[in-house]
Amino acid sequence: MGRIAKEVSAQVLGVIGLVGVALTTGIPMWRVTSYIGANIVTAQIVWDGLWMNCVMQSTGQMQCKINWSVMSLSTDLQASGALVVISILVTFVGLIFAFVGGKCTSCLKSDSSKSKMTILGGALLILGAVLVIIPVSWSAAITIFDYNNPLLIATQKRELGASIFIGWGSGALLIIAGILLCSSCPPKKEYGYPGYPQRAPLYSYPGQPMVQTGPYGRIYTPTSRPYSGTGSYAPSKPYGAPVAYTTPGRPQYI
Repeated sequence: MGRIAKEVSAQVLGVIGLVGVALTTGIPMWRVTSYIGANIVTAQIVWDGLWMNCVMQSTGQMQCKINWSVMSLSTDLQASGALVVISILVTFVGLIFAFVGGKCTSCLKSDSSKSKMTILGGALLILGAVLVIIPVSWSAAITIFDYNNPLLIATQKRELGASIFIGWGSGALLIIAGILLCSSCPPKKEYGYPGYPQRAPLYSYPGQPMVQTGPYGRIYTPTSRPYSGTGSYAPSKPYGAPVAYTTPGRPQYI
């Protein structure tokens, strides 16, 4: 898979993951319970979320109450609210870096800067995935523990809601997107000493001059007497002596 294909796939998965994290944060379905009393009329469904609690009656009427105080929530939901909001911000910034550092964009001119920006975006997407997986897994563990607790009555027991599963799926998509971005443009291996032009060959083939582009023009290291262009050979120096040509037919030794 080419670099552009990896980046486009990662960006699409990242956007889907961001939408999933937003749904996980917004919908009040972290914990769901269905309670049916002695009379079928009293059937109701209770939804617990990060920001509100909702109760739906068997008649179809729904009532929601906003949690004005964070302290009224359980410890796991309090931490989950903060982590998922941070996950949304980190994921959004990671997508911005992924779009800016894309190969098909012109925001940055240098390929090296694009590669670094893309890898940073992938790392942020993975971080955002971790920040959403931790709270949903923590909340799921608490919910399962309370459900298996024999001391709680049936009306207090909760089951896993849709937000938990959406959060796990969104985290998986963000991890895949981050891995694709980090592997789409690995850093290139550099040769030579610092400041040496990377496109110039280091070693010449036998019988061939070594060409290097420096600050003073093209420098030739001839293996034999160079042709001056006037029908005669220019004077040569010992093997390996660099010669800089400034005027055709007039070699200048360095």
